[in-house]
Amino acid sequence: MGLIAIVGRPNVGKSTLFNRLVGMRQAIVDHTAGTTRDRHYGKTDWNGREFSVIDTGGYTVNSDDVFEEEIRKQVMLAIDEADVILFMVEVSTGITDLDMMMADILRRTDKKVILVVNKVDNNDQLYGSTEFYSFGLGDPISISAVSGIGTGDLMDAIEKAMPEEKKEDLEDGLPRITIVGRPNVGKSSLTNALLGTERNIVTPVAGTTRDAIDTRYNKFGLDFHLIDTAGLRKKGKVTENLEFYSVMRSIRAIENSDVCILMLDASQGVESQDMNIFSLIVRNKKGCVIVVNKWDLIEKETNTMKQFEEHIRSKLAPFNDVPIIFTSVPNKQRILDVLQTAVEVYHARKRRISTSELNDYILPIIEQTPPPSIKGKYIRIKYSQQLHSPTPVFAFFVNHPQYLRDNYRRFLENKIRERWDFRGVPIQIYFRNK
Repeated sequence: MGLIAIVGRPNVGKSTLFNRLVGMRQAIVDHTAGTTRDRHYGKTDWNGREFSVIDTGGYTVNSDDVFEEEIRKQVMLAIDEADVILFMVEVSTGITDLDMMMADILRRTDKKVILVVNKVDNNDQLYGSTEFYSFGLGDPISISAVSGIGTGDLMDAIEKAMPEEKKEDLEDGLPRITIVGRPNVGKSSLTNALLGTERNIVTPVAGTTRDAIDTRYNKFGLDFHLIDTAGLRKKGKVTENLEFYSVMRSIRAIENSDVCILMLDASQGVESQDMNIFSLIVRNKKGCVIVVNKWDLIEKETNTMKQFEEHIRSKLAPFNDVPIIFTSVPNKQRILDVLQTAVEVYHARKRRISTSELNDYILPIIEQTPPPSIKGKYIRIKYSQQLHSPTPVFAFFVNHPQYLRDNYRRFLENKIRERWDFRGVPIQIYFRNK
C-alpha cells in the first residue's frame, strides 16, 4: 500500500486537503465503534488502489513559533518514509522564503514530488499558479481543497506516481508479528531476548517492510515472522517530533503485519503516542497484544498490577478486550508468554463461526434484549452471519438498519466476545437491510 505525505508551510490548507482525501471514505467505511479518528493519518482509494495519507501539518509546533528547523525535519522524514510527497503552496500568497527552502530540499530527492497549488477557485487565480514553475518541480496541479476542484486530477497524478505494488515476498502463509511502540520502550531488547543466542535456528528473510528487521522465528513449537521496527536508523534529535516520528514509522510496519505487539514503558504509563499507535492498529484491523515493559522498575504494593491493568483498559475503551502482559526483558520475565499470546491472537483473528452456530446463540439473546424501538418503529433482527473477510466481520440483517445505535452494536459485540475467543482482535459489525 502506497504512503502519501502532505508537506508545506503552515496555513496552506494541508489539513483541508487531508480531510478531502480521507474524510469521505472514512465517513462511509469506518464503522468501528470507538476508533478515535486520528486527525493526521487516514486511508483513501482511487481506481481500486488503496493509499495511506499522512498530514505533516498536524504535527507542527504552534504557529506562533514555527521554526524552519522543525518544518525541515518533517520534510526530511516525509522524504524518507513516503512513496509520493504532495508539496502544497498557496496561490494568493505566492512564493515565500519557507516555500523556497522546502522546494530546495525536495528538488534533491529521488522520491516523486507533486507540486499542489491550493486555493485556486477561479481562472484569474489559475494564471497566478504559473509562477510556481520556478521551483523546477514540474507542472503544478491547481486545486481548491475546500470545494474539491482539481482533486480528481490530483488523485490521477498520485496513482501514476505511485511505485508498482510489490508482491509479498513471503508467501509461506506464516503469521507476521510486529513489535511496535514509541522509541526507547525496549523493542530491540525484546527482539534480542527472544532471538537470543539461538540465532542459528532463525533464518533472516529480506524484509518487505523497508528498514524493519524481519526474522523467521522457529522454536518452542512456534513458527512465524518476527518484525522489529526498532532496528531503524536513528534520526538526529527527534525529541520535538517524537510523536510524528513514531507514528510515521509505525504506519508501514502495522499495515504489513497480522498481529502487533504494542510495547509500553511501565515507568512512563500510557501516553498519547501509545494511544495513537493503538488507534493505528485498530483502524488497520490488526490483532493486538499489549506488553508493559520495565515492570521490574516499579515499586509494587498488593494490587499494583491489577490497578495498572485497569488503568490501561479504561484508556483503550470501548475496545479493551486486549491481552496485557507485564514483562521485564532483562530478567527474561514472561517474554515467552508474549509470543504464545500473539500466536493465539493470530488464530483468533482467523476464527470462523458457522451461520447456524452464530444464530443459535445470538438470536435468543436478541429476543431477550431487543433493540429499543425508535419513532414507533419496531426493529427486528432476522438473522446474522460472519462475512468472508481476512478479519472478523459480522452482518446482522435488520428491517430498519438506520435506526440501530452504536451502543447496541457494542452490546452484540460483547455478547460475541463472551461466547468466542476474539481477544486482541477488532470486530466489525454491520447492520444490513433484510
